[in-house]
Amino acid sequence: MTLQNDALNTLYTRRAKITQHISPEKLAAMHAKGMLSARERIDNLFAVGTFQELGMHAHHNAVSFGMAGRELPTDGVITGTGYVGNMQVAAFSQDFQVLAGTMGKMQARKIVRLMRHALRVGVPMVAFKDSGGARIQEGVDALSGYGDVFYYNVMLSGVVPQIAVVLGPCAGGAAYSPVLMDFVIMTRHNAYMFLTGPEVIKAVTGRTTTMDEVGSAEMHASVSGNVHFIAEDDHHAIALVKNLLSYLPQNNTEDPPHDLSVPIQEMVDVGIRDLVPDDSSDPLDMHAVIRRLVDRGEMLEVHASFARNVIVGFARISGVVVGVVANNPMVMAGALDLDAADKIARFVRTCNVYNIPLLTLVDVPGFLPGIEQERGGIIRHGAKMLHAFASATVPKLTVILRKSYGGSYLAMCSQEMRADMVYAWPSAEIAVMGAEAAVKILYRKELKEAPERKAELTRQYRDEFASPYAAAANFYITDVIDPADTRWTLALALRKTLGKRELRPGKKHGNMPL
Repeated sequence: MTLQNDALNTLYTRRAKITQHISPEKLAAMHAKGMLSARERIDNLFAVGTFQELGMHAHHNAVSFGMAGRELPTDGVITGTGYVGNMQVAAFSQDFQVLAGTMGKMQARKIVRLMRHALRVGVPMVAFKDSGGARIQEGVDALSGYGDVFYYNVMLSGVVPQIAVVLGPCAGGAAYSPVLMDFVIMTRHNAYMFLTGPEVIKAVTGRTTTMDEVGSAEMHASVSGNVHFIAEDDHHAIALVKNLLSYLPQNNTEDPPHDLSVPIQEMVDVGIRDLVPDDSSDPLDMHAVIRRLVDRGEMLEVHASFARNVIVGFARISGVVVGVVANNPMVMAGALDLDAADKIARFVRTCNVYNIPLLTLVDVPGFLPGIEQERGGIIRHGAKMLHAFASATVPKLTVILRKSYGGSYLAMCSQEMRADMVYAWPSAEIAVMGAEAAVKILYRKELKEAPERKAELTRQYRDEFASPYAAAANFYITDVIDPADTRWTLALALRKTLGKRELRPGKKHGNMPL
């Protein structure tokens, strides 16, 4: 019994040394800044009593430069699995209090072992990023470790959801792993992410800059587009992870968590008609429209601060999870530009790999004209949208609310991109260009002789060539519907298309115009 007691004492002493290596004073200082310890982040993510740690006692034990006698609890990363609701999730949490959370070969081995487990079992991966980067003392071993992690980020891509949560520094090569994942959440005040920081930029280019300009959450969410969600603190970041997981399946072979017990009723919403401005040139409040269409008016908007002329996000309609794609006429009239095209294409592909039906709400005047857009490659970027929608095999529903002109009509998932159902409101205009512009070109001679006929000719063109009935007459539109009927029309169509099966030619993958 004495031998057994000694062994147990050794076990619990070792565990305490590993799990309680942060002093109370240091922990209090972290809490004051809205930060949690690496282990607290894990504990807050998972349901109580469900976390099982993998590799608690694994740590670097090679003799490296400046490492003699250093103790590295968990080698600076906590790895394991637990439950978020009824969903098993794999997670790792880098520990900045252990050699600044730097990655060496053992830390990489632990992370990769967990990623392989997630791949085999088919469960989402959540990564809490808080690291000073590569462990300099380990030299090329640290770089090799990063390479292994990047490889498995790609192997997991499109198989299981991957969510990166940047809660501290994420510098240099370390920044590639988050952007290889499906979603990136970043805290507003304590985190930063960059390849080269202000000091390096100044040394190489001579330009003075700040951390906020090159690495802040605000910059990445609104300018670079690397970050999908900004969190106010660690608790908020973990709440976002849980909310996001509530819309996603465990893996690409499963359906998202639809609640098909929700009844479909003929829900007439007369109030939605009031959202359509009397003047077609006035912007439509698309966020207000979305709130009228989705359950409880709730949508988890993705990339909310980036390319605000379009809207993407997750919602439910009568219990069915959908990915919403919409123009935002309140910003740039809802026109499509370089960033908007990238934002939509990426979101559509994400929904497709995780079997999430797509709802596209259209009010688009076209692609944004301009020298900068053309030189920036708007043709290539716009083609990404066409490729993404055409490649998607999930149920695809489209509602044309008002304008849908030119190539943007196709890019916003028209019937030709194999939308399963395309509905239009009576206020819709579908044409190569707006009626006024078309009349100026088509009736230039008549207008020169009788300019007073402009209004008459515009109405005539709109009625004969640009109305939703003209498109419906050629069966480009499934039906023209009263805006008040939109919610239940979509709810019914979603249920009827959930069993959709679409086979494509055998190939490795399409060659998207990246």
